[in-house]
Amino acid sequence: MRPQIFALACLAATCTTTALAQQKYFQDWPENADPRAVADRVAAHFVTSPYTNTIHYSEVCTWYGALKYAEATGRTALESQLRERYQRLLTPQFASYIPDKEHVDFEIFGIVPLQIFIETKDAAAQMAGLRFADRQWSHPQPDGLSGETRYWVDDMYMLEILQLEAYRANGDRKYLDRAAHEMVAYLRKLQQPNGLFYHAPDVPFFWGRGNGWFAAGMAEMLLSLPADHPQRAEILAGYRKMMAELVKDQDPDGTWRQLLDHPEAWEESSATGMFTFAMVEGVRRGWLSEETYGPAARKGWIALAGFVDQNADVTNICVGTGKQNSLAYYLARPRKTGDFHGQAPVLWTARALLEK
Repeated sequence: MRPQIFALACLAATCTTTALAQQKYFQDWPENADPRAVADRVAAHFVTSPYTNTIHYSEVCTWYGALKYAEATGRTALESQLRERYQRLLTPQFASYIPDKEHVDFEIFGIVPLQIFIETKDAAAQMAGLRFADRQWSHPQPDGLSGETRYWVDDMYMLEILQLEAYRANGDRKYLDRAAHEMVAYLRKLQQPNGLFYHAPDVPFFWGRGNGWFAAGMAEMLLSLPADHPQRAEILAGYRKMMAELVKDQDPDGTWRQLLDHPEAWEESSATGMFTFAMVEGVRRGWLSEETYGPAARKGWIALAGFVDQNADVTNICVGTGKQNSLAYYLARPRKTGDFHGQAPVLWTARALLEK
């Protein structure tokens, strides 16, 4: 199957969704929570932002979200601006900004050219993106996992989305199988009986955004895994187990906290956005009960929209966080405004709410 046909077929196969769910809980928004209006502001702010030097994974995730949002909503001017942002990196002035390191936080850059290929069929972009995806498995472990495996919870978005985008752009099953094999290994290593995930095996804390990365990664995986894939059932079970606990941990105002099981922790926007994205996809795709998760996803989106300030910056974002076996460390993490970690899930979720 040609790659462009494959990408369309893959999307069609996973979008057997519930117009009813969209009608019941995902419409009639409060004035400040209209998904198009919120995402248009955040995306417009992103395209005028300076590059991070070197391009940071949080910028990559926001860029990917903006590309997907623009495609889903027919924002052709935005699509052009996002592609131009990539083309500038191919010039001598900015070429050094492209990450070039064999590490999960750097390889993820490949999703930008891969998504551009999916949308434009630019063969050079496909080649550039596949270089990152292939390098991620250039030194596999004896068990078939990537040499970049480290069992940090964050990896289940960073690593997974690159392999998934390679599969979506290329159609080669090896990319999908790599991602599924890796995710099952992380599920078995990090998911706890309550459905949540430790930051790492030696760090027994349910950090909000760390869990958000895994939730979003599982949603992305389920979008692409065929029904008969041998590892889909285990991934779907892990996803549902997590979602069931997150409904219990959600605050009445729709937010989730910096540490999910600590009510004294502060309300954190990036985790709130990532969990909301995962739930919206679950409701729309039929993986989750509409009646149980539709209201939770709705509350989550309204709360997330409330974190977007008058400058289209997202507030209450936990700063970048390495692992540390210390409760005080997580509770005392500073809050930022305008960090790409917060912009990304706003765009992911708006796309999930609006995609037809």
